[in-house]
Amino acid sequence: MTALLAIRDAARLSGLSAKMIRHYEGIGLILEPQRTQARYRQYSARDVHEMGFIRRARDLGFSIEDIRHLLGLWRDRSRGSAEVKAIALNTIAALDEKAASLAAMSRSLKRLAATCHGDERPDCPILDALEGAPGDG
Repeated sequence: MTALLAIRDAARLSGLSAKMIRHYEGIGLILEPQRTQARYRQYSARDVHEMGFIRRARDLGFSIEDIRHLLGLWRDRSRGSAEVKAIALNTIAALDEKAASLAAMSRSLKRLAATCHGDERPDCPILDALEGAPGDG
């Protein structure tokens, strides 16, 4: 019989927090674990391995739904890799789009910061831009 782990040990070994483990269970990403008579969660080595898979996938920017799909593909040893690559390429495109958006926001904020005197005067182009004109945003 293999040793089962408490949630704190599963969290430590997988790199997920106990809160995230409970969240992922709640949304069905992680299967309901075995429980003791006192209703404490107990995780197998395979459960912890899957948690690590989820953590690494999240670290790479995959969405929860993509991770759900990837987990299904990972569990299916007869799968091809085309679907996995397609999911990865879609995630790359989304990350690139987000990076471009963040870069544009950074450029805008740098321009605003460069025009602000940063002294004791009350006028501030940053606050003016945030205030916007009536009807903006």
